[in-house]
Amino acid sequence: MIDVGVNPATGKRKQLTRTFDTLKEAKAEYARISNRRHEGTFIPPNKLTVDDWLDQWLAMKAEDLEETTIYNYQVTLDRCRGMLGHVRLQELTEDDVAQWMKWALAHGRVRGGKAGTPLSVTSVDMTLARLKEALNRAVTRRLVTINVAQHVSIPRKARKEERKTKRELKPWDVKEVQTFVQGIREDRLYAPLLLCLMGLRPAEVCGLRWEDIDLEAGTLLVANTRTMMGNRTVVEKDTKSMAGERGLPLPAPVWSALKSYKALQAKEKLALGEAYTDSPYVVVDEGGEPRNIKQIRRRAYRIMELLQLRRVRLYDARASCLTYLANNAVPDHILARWAGHTNVATTKRWYVKPDVEDLREAATTWDGLHGDGTQVREKS
Repeated sequence: MIDVGVNPATGKRKQLTRTFDTLKEAKAEYARISNRRHEGTFIPPNKLTVDDWLDQWLAMKAEDLEETTIYNYQVTLDRCRGMLGHVRLQELTEDDVAQWMKWALAHGRVRGGKAGTPLSVTSVDMTLARLKEALNRAVTRRLVTINVAQHVSIPRKARKEERKTKRELKPWDVKEVQTFVQGIREDRLYAPLLLCLMGLRPAEVCGLRWEDIDLEAGTLLVANTRTMMGNRTVVEKDTKSMAGERGLPLPAPVWSALKSYKALQAKEKLALGEAYTDSPYVVVDEGGEPRNIKQIRRRAYRIMELLQLRRVRLYDARASCLTYLANNAVPDHILARWAGHTNVATTKRWYVKPDVEDLREAATTWDGLHGDGTQVREKS
């Protein structure tokens, strides 16, 4: 038996009891523990499982993160709990984590598709990142000596194989956007869908209130969002970041559409009388009930199908907008402000996605480098 510290909750000494076959082994372990205690590197044994620690870590993170972010963390970590959750935290090995990673890349899907099929590289990467973060905190709190997941990474071969089979879904080009706009002119949700096309996130569109829009000045303020946690729970919160709270001028077509949309809602309210639900939100149904991003998305997909347009995420309309603005020489600081980003590098990395036709002007410019023999002789 050896003292290994003080219980911070009770103030009593903590003692560790170990048994060995020989006195020599017992003395060696006693010396090792004493040494580590003196150096400040001794980690007392504990019975925490990976599941226990992940629960504790998520509870700590919940104090700093939004409810929807914590929910996403939980979903992400659920992917590894089935195989690793029961393992004692101090007994978890790098091989355990590596085996889970290989299994997940081959059979890890349990939701959102056919069970037992591969998880995407991105999904596995996200789970590894969260697991590494949780284990780093366990090291800091002296629950384990090292982060055994630190050097586990997805093999390059797996990344290359996925790139061969996974088709990148490109945002709409200008022609596709214009086809969609023409196709929704008579739709009741014409104005909200135009807001998506001008670069607002779907959650920002659903969270927009009439008090945030100045129809006389032609401006709107993005200051509130209504998003989904899972497929059922609507969560209302402020913008994704401080930069996300921003004022924007309304393009003329959007300005006009919002005026018509507000007038339509006034007629609907008059027709229904007391049966109409008074709501502060811009995006509501015929009875005044707020619409959520899932409902808006379904409507958009239905329109895409009717117009025989490529099905893209409604969120990707944001990329179409920002790519168009960047291609048309909107300055970087304006582009970032429009997107609701602090740094334009974020905007350009994730949302500016030029296609082949966008590069056409660069090809024309290159013609001058190539030159032409006839033109050179004429000049000389």
